[in-house]
Amino acid sequence: MTKVLAQLNIATALAPLDSPQLADFVDNLDRINGVAEQSPGFIWRLKDDTGNATDIQAFDNPQTIVNMSVWQDADVLKNFMFKTDHLSFMKRKAQWFEKSSQATYVLWWVEAEHRPTIAEAVAKLEYLRVHGETQAAFSFKQLFPAV
Repeated sequence: MTKVLAQLNIATALAPLDSPQLADFVDNLDRINGVAEQSPGFIWRLKDDTGNATDIQAFDNPQTIVNMSVWQDADVLKNFMFKTDHLSFMKRKAQWFEKSSQATYVLWWVEAEHRPTIAEAVAKLEYLRVHGETQAAFSFKQLFPAV
């Protein structure tokens, strides 16, 4: 069976999403999500009826937003993250989101046809936070091969 890379990343906004402080972030969500969807190796991303995932509550804090997607492999995900306009928004993260002392993203391998649930993804993030980098849950710091 073919394995593909799932990812979850979370961020806790410094202000409500409808605030002027987050306007530039929110105003560009659709565009950056479109870049992701058109990127080579993109498979799927979590979204609701509005086309994004900012209203999906996975954590107690309503200001914590989630982004979850599935990619062909780590290289294509890195290409989207660091070689598209997505990078310019990553560089501005501190303007919009709290700095966290814990891991805020996790990677893991799934079967090609599998679409992760929020519960599965949150469990993977918690696993990474507790156990560190393992085959079950890891980051770009220590990529594990698909098995």
